[in-house]
Amino acid sequence: MRGFRFLLLSRTISALGSAVTAVALPVLTYQQTRSPLLLSLVAAAGTLPYLLFGLVAGVVADRVDRRRLMVASDTLNAACLATVPVAAAFGVLTGAQVIAVALLSSCLALFFDAGGYGFVPEAVGNENLARANGLVQGAESLVRTTGTAVAGGLMVLLGPADSVVVDAVSFIASALLVRAVARGPHRGAPAAARAGFGESVGEGLRFLRGHRVLRTMTVVGTLQSFAGGAIVGQMVVWADRGLGIPGTDGRIGFLYAAWSAGGIGGSLLLPRLRRRMDAFRVLLPVLPAGALLGLVVVSVDDWRVAVVALALWGSAYLVVLVNTMSYSQEVTPAELQGRVNTTRRMLSSGLGVPLGALVAGSVTVRFGVHAGMSTAVVSVALAAVLVWWAHLREPGGEPSPRGRAALRPVRSRRRPACGPKR
Repeated sequence: MRGFRFLLLSRTISALGSAVTAVALPVLTYQQTRSPLLLSLVAAAGTLPYLLFGLVAGVVADRVDRRRLMVASDTLNAACLATVPVAAAFGVLTGAQVIAVALLSSCLALFFDAGGYGFVPEAVGNENLARANGLVQGAESLVRTTGTAVAGGLMVLLGPADSVVVDAVSFIASALLVRAVARGPHRGAPAAARAGFGESVGEGLRFLRGHRVLRTMTVVGTLQSFAGGAIVGQMVVWADRGLGIPGTDGRIGFLYAAWSAGGIGGSLLLPRLRRRMDAFRVLLPVLPAGALLGLVVVSVDDWRVAVVALALWGSAYLVVLVNTMSYSQEVTPAELQGRVNTTRRMLSSGLGVPLGALVAGSVTVRFGVHAGMSTAVVSVALAAVLVWWAHLREPGGEPSPRGRAALRPVRSRRRPACGPKR
């Protein structure tokens, strides 16, 4: 449908610019500081806002016009990123500013995502969520693959700071496309507006806590995000010390591109898996496969083998995250979409990614980069153990996402906060 096509194009263009920034900001930090810990802070700053402001963003998204929130977030993000090349041109760019820009840019992206969680179900319907989210993630992965590969060449031609201009322009284009989307029904705002802030937050928390399957999948998502933070946070150090690829070598773009390219395979695989099994069963084979692929990545020293292994690992990684996101949107009532999904992301990305980046950076400093990267493998293995334990402890097998226990209502004083009506 037309509205979803505009949003898909918006996210595709924005992802292309963000792919360049995802390489440029870590390289800038590492060039100036040579510190694995400060490099980890850049990766942590990318998702830390979910931990700090996730609950606030969820309430705001359920109270205001979602389209306007998304347009404002993109516009401000363009202005934020533009400060990097401007500061570099005047010779005043510092590592502290790079980290601050990463943090603020991610704050703005958080509010965009909070609005988007409610928009996509309204645009495509619950029955098409897995396919729609797969299309968005697949398109983003495709352009990230191109963008990260191109980023190496752009940094050689323009330098890391000036390369960030591409991302600033992409956010302007994204804002214009979202603005062109026709207004849809905003079903969540009236209910959220009647409740106080604390009660609004509590409704989202009660739903997430009371939904057994979604709660388990959120824990899995946190462990998976921990692994992602460890990988991205140490990518530049691993390339330099483990594969012999310094930050100024264009091949580093291929490593980032491989991780992003995995998302293309994952986006194609997830709808096929969901046609054959429910959301929880998808995790049973994918998580162990991810842990095994992680072992390969950590063990190799040939960058060409590393590129292939990273791409395959990235596929498994994306399947888990998008599967959880789609399932959460499927079972969450329309008026709770912003609060439940930002709370879930707060616990997974907001907590998992920065913690993974900081732990991996600390381990790298003390024991070396291979040990730091191995923390990602351990985290995915723990997630695999968790889902198999939940699967085996149930008398009938696994906790079915659509079974009665999974959709048992969680009641508040105002209304039942439960899954879809049966």
